[in-house]
Amino acid sequence: MRYVFLLLKITLFILLLAFAMKNGQTVSLNLFQGHAWQTPLVVLLLVFFAVGTLFGLLASMVFVMRVRRELLALKRELRNRNAAASPLTQPASDAVL
Repeated sequence: MRYVFLLLKITLFILLLAFAMKNGQTVSLNLFQGHAWQTPLVVLLLVFFAVGTLFGLLASMVFVMRVRRELLALKRELRNRNAAASPLTQPASDAVL
């Protein structure tokens, strides 16, 4: 199974490398106030992919933090219920026969 994943990774790398080689022409990204950024197309695609990934991770962190906070509250509630449900009794070894 490990070799199948390795073969898949190598194939994906070769396909992405071929894509990068085919899209090496320079493109111009026009910004505000007359500024322009000229770079190869593959670099521009990589930058926008990385920025999109970063935004996606930041957006999901809000959900993760909310779920983590709820999980901690539920653990605390369970701990309090267990402490209240079990009265303090003597262990069986200390019982009088």
